[in-house]
Amino acid sequence: MIQVKGFHDSDTGTWTYLVFDRDTKDAVLIDPVLNYDPVACRILTTSLNSVFSTVHTEGLIVHYILETHAHADHLSAAQFFKDKVPSAAVVIGDAISTTQTTFKNLLSLDESFPTDGRQFDVLVNDGTCLAAGSLEIRVIATPGHTPTCCSYQIGDHVFVGDALFLPHSGTGRCDFPNGSAGDLYDSITQKLYSLPDHLCLYTCHDYPEPGIAPQMCATVAEHKKANIHLNAETTKQAFIKFRTNRDAQLENPRLLFQSIQVNIQAGNLPLPDGNGRRFLKLPLGD
Repeated sequence: MIQVKGFHDSDTGTWTYLVFDRDTKDAVLIDPVLNYDPVACRILTTSLNSVFSTVHTEGLIVHYILETHAHADHLSAAQFFKDKVPSAAVVIGDAISTTQTTFKNLLSLDESFPTDGRQFDVLVNDGTCLAAGSLEIRVIATPGHTPTCCSYQIGDHVFVGDALFLPHSGTGRCDFPNGSAGDLYDSITQKLYSLPDHLCLYTCHDYPEPGIAPQMCATVAEHKKANIHLNAETTKQAFIKFRTNRDAQLENPRLLFQSIQVNIQAGNLPLPDGNGRRFLKLPLGD
């Protein structure tokens, strides 16, 4: 029996998911969050500690750490998890090379920084199937928010990253480098909305009002009926116009540059300098 346990990080509104077979104890971890205090410039493992607690309590065997994309709003805890579970392989879409190349240039990273995805253990593309013990994982490439974006189907559960939020929140932004509202429309309408109506689509984010509990998912049918940005009646032209206009009004995520530098290298922190200190780059605007 497949079980999904979500861990919501209230600071970034991010969901981390632990998916496991209660009988065999096989498991995968999706989009783990590493907490970061930008004022103190300090790394914390508060969110990850809750994940470890469940892994130990349930006696789980975590085979993979699945990244839906290179996140721009939180740091990935993939390597911190691997430090304690070395056998867990970090997975991401093979278009990560595009994102790495883009941000290597934007952030003037060292010339030796590889842009072929080798920092990750497994690179996947549309239709790739992975076996995590008794769990079968199907990869669905869902570019648009970023070119790297992948959704992961495990039984009746589909983890869609930032392609879709909850129906009342709509869709992910498409103004990051190499993002595309047209690609996102195609990913949602041709792939996610073509899945059986009863399947649950698990979002990467929820930002509830104070006093309201965060929600993890909605069914395909619920999205097609009521998603405020893209429902079954929304045309591609209308969506592209809406998404482009909306994105032009959005500010950069608070942890954009800190997150990207860590996440394009599979959650590895920058190497320490000669004094043993690590640094993240923050470009100054014109």
